[in-house]
Amino acid sequence: MSIKAEILNTLKQEILTLALKPGTILSETALSERFQISRTPLRDVLKQLALESYTDIYPKKGNIVSFIDLESVEQITYLRCTLEKEILKDLSAQLLLPGVHELKEILKKQKEVIGQENAVDSFLNLDDEFHRALYRLAGREYLWTLIQQSNVHYLRYRRLHMLKTDKLEEIWSEHQSILELMVQKETTNIGPLIHHHLREDIHSLDFQENFSEYLKK
Repeated sequence: MSIKAEILNTLKQEILTLALKPGTILSETALSERFQISRTPLRDVLKQLALESYTDIYPKKGNIVSFIDLESVEQITYLRCTLEKEILKDLSAQLLLPGVHELKEILKKQKEVIGQENAVDSFLNLDDEFHRALYRLAGREYLWTLIQQSNVHYLRYRRLHMLKTDKLEEIWSEHQSILELMVQKETTNIGPLIHHHLREDIHSLDFQENFSEYLKK
């Protein structure tokens, strides 16, 4: 991996985990000193971050970590909700025992990390693992890959969203219900559950008030 790719991945990870908060100025001078790299390759990194919506470029201010765009989040959750309703209905008709065991094992690990130190990081990784497995078992993993390519606002929203008290337990419980409905082939109840699971809190005033400094105005 090239030094530019390493720096790009490091900055992306710091933005996604909110180590670099929305509104943070990314100084070329500071980054050049931090990574021991000249400004010319560094500008290529910053240009790529802007292209992928990790940063915005403002006159006189320079490169700023992008504020979370709730409109983008709403679009992604709408897309995922629409897709996953159909994917889970299809999967209900073809889910075999090895797939059930795989999903149960992910949920077992997810349950175990709740309450642990750094629970959110581990839980988020297992959340992705669970949903990706649903797409793959339904033969739709390509769609999962596509969704991940324009996810920077949603991933940060989701991380903040999971800081809410008891939210991890609630999400795990919904995952458990999703699996039970598929096993029992109760497809009529899958749609409302997925809608609640992915979109219930997108317009929450509580969220917008608590994290207003992170949000695009």
